[in-house]
Amino acid sequence: VLIKKGQTDVSQIEQSIIALYGKGTTTRDIHDHMKDIYGIEISAEMVSKITDKVLPIMNAWQSRTLQVVYVILYIDAIHFNVKENGKTIKKAVYIAQGIDCDGMRDVLGIWIGLGSESSKFWLGVLTDIKNRGVRDILITCIDGLSGFSNAIEAVFPQSEIQRCMVHHIRYCCRFVNYKDRKLFCSDMKLIYNATTEEAGLDALVKFSEKWGKTYSYAIKSWEDNWDQLATFFKYPEEMRRIIYTTNPIESLNSSIRKVTTSKRIFPTDDAVLKSVYLAVQNRIKKWTTRTRDWGVIWGQVSIHFQDRLKEVNLG
Repeated sequence: VLIKKGQTDVSQIEQSIIALYGKGTTTRDIHDHMKDIYGIEISAEMVSKITDKVLPIMNAWQSRTLQVVYVILYIDAIHFNVKENGKTIKKAVYIAQGIDCDGMRDVLGIWIGLGSESSKFWLGVLTDIKNRGVRDILITCIDGLSGFSNAIEAVFPQSEIQRCMVHHIRYCCRFVNYKDRKLFCSDMKLIYNATTEEAGLDALVKFSEKWGKTYSYAIKSWEDNWDQLATFFKYPEEMRRIIYTTNPIESLNSSIRKVTTSKRIFPTDDAVLKSVYLAVQNRIKKWTTRTRDWGVIWGQVSIHFQDRLKEVNLG
């Protein structure tokens, strides 16, 4: 009854399969669902062929024209197990999420790599973003991505880099003895909660004097990365809240993990990208309002980046 004899248009069923796949349903569960509801057999190979129809749509989305300026760009990665040449390899899907001059969120693109990428990889990603129409990124928020700083200096040399403070704190606490952790974190909080960069540096000196001998790696990490950790000190409180951490993209990543956690190993890179792309599109549909306090934040951005916005006729 559902599929008449000679019928070739089964787009309704295909859309149902793609929707189930996008919500993280495994191929086996899709098979069972189609059999129970429609009484038809759908093999794993058929599910793959049907969902492959997403690939040209995804590629068109990945190459679409972007905004001229993004106020903030967040970049983070999610790791997946992928089969390649008979082996299971850990790969990373890198996601770039931006906030434009209207305070609206968008995902600029997704790229797959090995998880420890070089400046060359990031040069390719940023060049792709630039070739799609982006002329400036005011602030870029990252989680200590290897090789990224050199690449962004080459493609968007004026972009200011802010390393995620939350990830840095977690790293510093990683090997702290349990009995020291509460006091250690309390002292460290004085650094990033300081009102100015000078006050933050003073707190870092005291932190070093107290904990340097016991946890020298934490002090060294603060000192080596200070320029990128302290970027947010330049700005008022409203701007600080949205740039000192990559939490906005972490929220997106969390929604992606919810629909990919059932797929422990992906058969191909395309299988990973399809799942991530569909999860991203489902999340984007919910982004219908501007970033909180955007009126105030845009006023601050317009002052701090006045010259750069005038260069692209946005001042």
